[in-house]
Amino acid sequence: MKKWLAALTAWAGLAAFAAPISVPPGQAVATFAGGCFWCMEPPFDKVPGVTATISGYTGGRKVNPTYEEVSSGATGHAEAVQVIYDPKKVSYEKLLEVYWVNVDPTVKDQQFCDHGTQYRTSIFYHDEAQRNAAEASKAALDKSRPFKEPIVTPIVMAGAFYPAEEYHQDYYRKNPVRYQLYRSGCGRDARLKQLWGDRASH
Repeated sequence: MKKWLAALTAWAGLAAFAAPISVPPGQAVATFAGGCFWCMEPPFDKVPGVTATISGYTGGRKVNPTYEEVSSGATGHAEAVQVIYDPKKVSYEKLLEVYWVNVDPTVKDQQFCDHGTQYRTSIFYHDEAQRNAAEASKAALDKSRPFKEPIVTPIVMAGAFYPAEEYHQDYYRKNPVRYQLYRSGCGRDARLKQLWGDRASH
């Protein structure tokens, strides 16, 4: 599923790079920030019609930021995932549904055990159709949410996206034990269950 991405990123080694992701003809891209990008790849990878997920950095000031720079909070970037999908097989609205139940949209500049603007939630829209769909999804969720706290996740225009270092891509597959220890220790699944109940997807 990710062979074309592997070829694109192989030369980059451990450094982020500025080359835009090449979206195959007939496919589309969605960008979401939901805290640690390791944890945002798996739910989208499970969705039929999604052909790739790319962890990276967006929404900040510095060109070609490194993981160390972003994690310091100094660049203004958020850890995010770009989701490449076939709109004939899965809608953007479906991706929004997956997104919401995999984040805590009630907190600002943090997710679970991770604190700082680099771990903020955001939906980054790529065109007006995505913006309208995201706004409608957020409004509907605000009416039906199973928790009392307001939703504070912003919907903002997508900007430059810098793929993260190669070792971050598919981290949950490359390092399953460390990934599960981090995810459990961070309290992600416990909080998602508390917020969403059976709708929590993990």
